[in-house]
Amino acid sequence: MPCDGGASLRDLFASSPPDCVILDLVMPDEDGLSVLRWLRAGSDVPLIMLTSSDALADRIVGLELGADDYVAKPADLRELLARVRSVLRRHRPAVAAPPASDAAQGMLAEDSARWFGRWRLDRARRRLVDSTGDILLITGAEFGLLCAFAEHPNVILSRDKLLMLSGTDPGEVFDRAIDLRITRLRRKIEPIPGDPTVIRTVRGHGGGYQYLLSNGPNHGH
Repeated sequence: MPCDGGASLRDLFASSPPDCVILDLVMPDEDGLSVLRWLRAGSDVPLIMLTSSDALADRIVGLELGADDYVAKPADLRELLARVRSVLRRHRPAVAAPPASDAAQGMLAEDSARWFGRWRLDRARRRLVDSTGDILLITGAEFGLLCAFAEHPNVILSRDKLLMLSGTDPGEVFDRAIDLRITRLRRKIEPIPGDPTVIRTVRGHGGGYQYLLSNGPNHGH
């Protein structure tokens, strides 16, 4: 459903939240980045931003604020549709497994849990949750990165490898998109984002990153 600005988008979310948002950063009444901030304050809806072809700064800020992808204007409709499909795939809920006994479920959760600092990755609900039940919203791109780290703990992963493992075509994003997403994740999960102990940058490996396996909250070091 098309919206003519931030106000109509807010009204739409109040009545019928969309499955995906394509957000033009240039709007008559409100800056698109402020709408993006509002969306990410309370929703992890898949979001693609439209930017002018030379607006690199806007793309960087948009990715830092939590956009899943971007398309430069004028947008080719086939490319736009392909990117919508891509972000929807990354946000698709995990397929539920057959029911198991309570004891088996508890053992499985304990064995497969991956902690990022105080936050446990809940793959079924695509979110981070702490030991008290507090929930931390993450985007589809961030969820894909966390899954890649969770499946390869203590392994150095290059940018290209992370793009592949997180379900993103390396040709879809510019070179430093992974760095921006890692920076955003660190702001959310690291006790001291400037001195990361959960997801480390490994020098001398092409800007590789390493997730240090944690067995519980506050043990991500």
